[in-house]
Amino acid sequence: MEKPASVFDRHQEWAGLADFLPATGSAMGGATLGVVSGRRRQGKSYLLRALAEAAEGVYFGATEATEAESIRQFTRSISQQTGHVPQTDVHTWDEAVRHMFTSIQGSPRPVVIDEFPFLTAASPALPSILQRELGPGGSGADSSARLILCGSALSVMGKLLSGTAPLRGRAGLELIIRPFGYRDAAEFWGIGDPRLALLVHSVVGGTPAYRYEFNRGDVPTGLEDFDAWIVRTVLNPQVPLFREARYLLSEEPDIRDPAIYQSVLAAIAAGDCTNGGIANYVGRKSAEIAHPLRVLEDCGLIERQPDAFGAKRVQYRISEPLITFYEAIMRTRWTALESGRAFQVWESVQHTFKTQILGPHFEGVCRSYVRDRDLEIFGEFADQVGNAVLNDPVSRLQIEIDVAVTAAESADRRRVLALGEAKWGEIIGTGHLDRLRRAQSLLNGKKFDTADAHLMLFSAAGFTDGIQAVAASEPRLHLVGLGRLYQRDGIQPVAA
Repeated sequence: MEKPASVFDRHQEWAGLADFLPATGSAMGGATLGVVSGRRRQGKSYLLRALAEAAEGVYFGATEATEAESIRQFTRSISQQTGHVPQTDVHTWDEAVRHMFTSIQGSPRPVVIDEFPFLTAASPALPSILQRELGPGGSGADSSARLILCGSALSVMGKLLSGTAPLRGRAGLELIIRPFGYRDAAEFWGIGDPRLALLVHSVVGGTPAYRYEFNRGDVPTGLEDFDAWIVRTVLNPQVPLFREARYLLSEEPDIRDPAIYQSVLAAIAAGDCTNGGIANYVGRKSAEIAHPLRVLEDCGLIERQPDAFGAKRVQYRISEPLITFYEAIMRTRWTALESGRAFQVWESVQHTFKTQILGPHFEGVCRSYVRDRDLEIFGEFADQVGNAVLNDPVSRLQIEIDVAVTAAESADRRRVLALGEAKWGEIIGTGHLDRLRRAQSLLNGKKFDTADAHLMLFSAAGFTDGIQAVAASEPRLHLVGLGRLYQRDGIQPVAA
């Protein structure tokens, strides 16, 4: 089944959905279940609507409603799209689910129930009903429906198939729709300038809805227009992007006390990324923030980043750039922004934007680059790509490794594939290389094998002539600028 031209990218996701819908005559009998999830605004509904249309299936978008109203809406939608009208009135989910399965006979067809968490909020027994009807003797046994449950509340969707949940073991498809990667996001926004593309990505990330639905299709025309674009869109109270970060938090059903969660996110955005740092920023004990951190992680709003070299040190990162931008730039200046002083606010936060947003975001993009290109760069799979901190007993200082890459675990010393440093606003020179070589030496004394490690220097500001001369003679030294980060084709072993 060919992906519609109107669906940008999503080739892998479409292939997974197409494989879930076997062709007519397949030996697979009975209805099957798939689960699609992902953070809000990622285009899940758009993708599944396209699937239902391409495969002549059924699409139902749930709303917040009482159980009785939801059953009526669902039954009416199934009847209208299949032409199969129930002989008697439908009053329960038992009857509605049986009606759904008996309405889909013959060729396999998708049945999409979007925003499924809205239904389970009013009808907690619905997953159990689906389990029964999908099981032996249920109405799904004679149906060709390919039931797809979709939702944005990750904490709810994640529990559908976990532990002792009724639907555990029933799903033949588990698909997570993620934001576009930084290269795909640049193409989606129609931005060809790598610097401008990264600037925009550091604010709105790879969320598809932020270009058109939330931003009126406004794209900066060039680097010289970026500041004006920020003022007229993200910092403009009349544009939906202005309040979006607030809504992302309030829409999560597991977040009942937004104040503590806002403070935790503010701490991470400010650079206090460890458990102790967050607790100190919030003014709570470490044990008291364990629950908010776990909930934010379950909701897909933050990610844990263990130290790549095994130190008992975990950092947290905000997953959605727009939330980082809100916490670092907008939250404490909300009154001024609402009063129309966006230009003055933006002028006053340039240092904060570069240090708290651009710097960390650039490091994350560099790690993504290595994950995507590991086979080309190293000739083998990178088991772990993260960051790390090493203590230097001689200088009594810490060396931060922005890009730490290791191979798979082995019985002997664990091999380090690469050590990297990433700087958004600094021109990279030989001093940065010396720091990486010192880290390489320290790791050799910590039961790591760094003999064949690549050294990688990333910069958005450029490289000195000295470091370029060194790189020309060392095949395992890589200088990576913005142009290479956004390059689509295969890379050469060494280039500035």
